[in-house]
Amino acid sequence: MGARKRRYVGKPVAGEGWRVWDTALKRWWGSLFDDYPAAVLDELNGEGSPPRLTELGRRSRPPKAKATKR
Repeated sequence: MGARKRRYVGKPVAGEGWRVWDTALKRWWGSLFDDYPAAVLDELNGEGSPPRLTELGRRSRPPKAKATKR
């Protein structure tokens, strides 16, 4: 039969990092990742648990800079 076609694939963005492409909707999914988002792609193409995806997304992004008061 062959392998199941993946809905989500990682594509490099020149000079920026990686993004996740949704092949069914033909648009980008989520934020830009510094490293190849293998764990995120596996979860999206597998079970797709929202709490797990949120956790993976948070771990892959750098922490936000805290605002300073003037």
